[in-house]
Amino acid sequence: MSLFMIILIKILPLYINVLLGYLSSKYLNVKRESIASLLIYILGPIVVFSAVLSVKIDLTLALLPIFLYIFCSLIAFLSLYIWGNKWNDPTGNILAFSAGTGNTGYFGIPLAIIFFPPALADIYIFTVLASLLYESTSGFYVTAKGNFTVKQSLEKISKLPILHAFVLGLILNLAGFQIPEVISFYTAQFKGTYGILGMMMLGMGLLGLKGSDDNWDKRFIGITFVIKFIFWPLAMIFFIYLDKTFFNFLNEDLYKVLFLFAIVPLAGNSVTLAVLLNAKPEKTSLAVFLSTIISIVFIPISIYLYGGF
Repeated sequence: MSLFMIILIKILPLYINVLLGYLSSKYLNVKRESIASLLIYILGPIVVFSAVLSVKIDLTLALLPIFLYIFCSLIAFLSLYIWGNKWNDPTGNILAFSAGTGNTGYFGIPLAIIFFPPALADIYIFTVLASLLYESTSGFYVTAKGNFTVKQSLEKISKLPILHAFVLGLILNLAGFQIPEVISFYTAQFKGTYGILGMMMLGMGLLGLKGSDDNWDKRFIGITFVIKFIFWPLAMIFFIYLDKTFFNFLNEDLYKVLFLFAIVPLAGNSVTLAVLLNAKPEKTSLAVFLSTIISIVFIPISIYLYGGF
């Protein structure tokens, strides 16, 4: 069996979870809001806390989410500058937000668990902090520019349970605290649960989605797809090349983390913010859905061309 087929088979169960989420919402009346509350207030904080506490933090690892946060923010502001006024509604703002991030959490964490050993998967989860901070600061700003103040944005960040879990885990990690093996075995189970419910959330969001002409904004979809599926992977490969050739700051494992960070589909939170701004969220939902479908083939191809994990 070819490497491509092996990779494809590995990720197909993720899409089964998407289908299960759709079916559970359509036929069992499972509420997306209830699952979201579990992910945000219980599962997410436990996964992040245990991952941050498990990794061995050094200067290189500490700088990784900082680098990604700066990169995400630069892409978002540049996209807002170029395309911010190309639509008569806040679609340009949603595009800028989408350009700076991807589905690194609900989609990326399950992928990391599948392809990486536990220690490296924890490092990936640690770097997801970059997306979390971006979406709550720079991303929130470019999306809601003119609607919300900096103070309101900071208040929003301060209430994030996952951020509290990260800070607590970081403090305990630096203090030398280690999770007992019995507890570590227990918390490890939350990673799989988080991944399953996160993918099911994507399926629940498909209920009521219609691909009408009004939602089929070819310019919006085209630009976001070029940025997500072409620019992001090539940019990360370029950074990896620079480091390998000149700086030697990172290692092969961290290169894999960076590359995985770059190849996930569009972020589901784009839809949430589109609802907030009343910027035709159905159009954004369609773009997110199509990017998730394309990723069935795009991710295996990307990992195959990279050399496999």
